[in-house]
Amino acid sequence: MVTTMSQSAFDPFGEPVPAVDTSAASEGVSKWLKTAGTSVFWVLVVGIVLARAVYFEPGVFSFEHAVAWAQGLFAAL
Repeated sequence: MVTTMSQSAFDPFGEPVPAVDTSAASEGVSKWLKTAGTSVFWVLVVGIVLARAVYFEPGVFSFEHAVAWAQGLFAAL
């Protein structure tokens, strides 16, 4: 004999849980917002990667420049 549990009407602290109305309208808006947010994220990622590729200068971030900057910083202290 298999017994299934019913949905609890109380949360773990003993407070009553209001009934949830699962309407299709709120589900559609949620899905649209998720799609819009994901699209904005990936558009920004592609834009940043393309901007880095276009404006990349090979010698700017070299190790020698970083060492010289750090030595200048320590000399100033």
